[in-house]
Amino acid sequence: MRAILGLIVAGIGLWGCGKSPQNPPAAASDQSAGGEAAKKTYVIGVVAKSRSNQVFQAAWKGAKDAARDLSKKYDAQISINWRTPNNEDAQQQAQFVEQLTSQGVDGLAISVSDANILTDAIRGAVDQGVVVVCFDSDAPQSGRMAYYGVDDVAAGRKVMEELAAQMGGQGTVAILAGNQSAPNLQARVQGVKEEAAKSPGITIRDVYYHPETATDAAAKMQAVQTNDPEIAGWALVGGWPLYTDNALDGIYEHAKVVSMDPLPLPLEYVKKGQVQVLVGQPYYGWGYESVRMIVEKLIEDKDPPGQFVYADFDIVTADNVAEYEGRWERWLKDNN
Repeated sequence: MRAILGLIVAGIGLWGCGKSPQNPPAAASDQSAGGEAAKKTYVIGVVAKSRSNQVFQAAWKGAKDAARDLSKKYDAQISINWRTPNNEDAQQQAQFVEQLTSQGVDGLAISVSDANILTDAIRGAVDQGVVVVCFDSDAPQSGRMAYYGVDDVAAGRKVMEELAAQMGGQGTVAILAGNQSAPNLQARVQGVKEEAAKSPGITIRDVYYHPETATDAAAKMQAVQTNDPEIAGWALVGGWPLYTDNALDGIYEHAKVVSMDPLPLPLEYVKKGQVQVLVGQPYYGWGYESVRMIVEKLIEDKDPPGQFVYADFDIVTADNVAEYEGRWERWLKDNN
């Protein structure tokens, strides 16, 4: 009798756990309650440098659009987990990477504030099977699948190429370079110098470093121009001074200016004729293309064309500044 009762109880236990061989649960056959095949789900973490920076807001928009488009393409459910410090903080980025990894994300796109701090955290994610793409700035020793962004040396060359054209290949140039220890800025300065060497009539006066704030950058430019009125061109490897008003007073009257980063405020300087050319990076593409590469690897096992995937530059002048303003309106819309 006890043996029979034991068999009955065991049978009830199997039924309660949903493990009855006669009645397998719907999830085991990858079907929803309605009998349709359930969509595969993927979560991609996106860790940018700063929520307050518009370039990363554009990247967030790109990531969300990629998730939407690729969900349709692959009949999957792809979502973005946006984890970004309010202000640049490499330690907090590392914490976000570790949290996302522990939560089981499938992929991770990250703009690296400090490779020395983030390399181990990214490597830990890769070791757990997370597909990682770096964008904007890289951690090349982390085991990430690829880097997406501009070639910084080529960016510097492009800034100088545009500036030399504006100057007619003649005159003295100053380089504004921000943080002297930043590898990407060092590479851009190298590119400016290499391109300047192609024009015998161009002379590089010096490279001017400064704290990466708008007011400090503008003050540095104005002081240098006042002390050295022979400067006829400025090559800005970052757009720092253009994020404040009246930054080029006393400069634009005497020198041509070409800068990186056609953000909304710098575009106003182009409209006023104080900046001749802005060289843009793929801000929206940082998010869109990074997510696309991750999803293609996850679903198709498709590798990127290489470890370094370089994007083309956007060239903004008075002729197309209005069009570029429209892009920012789309990129920043609904990004709260």
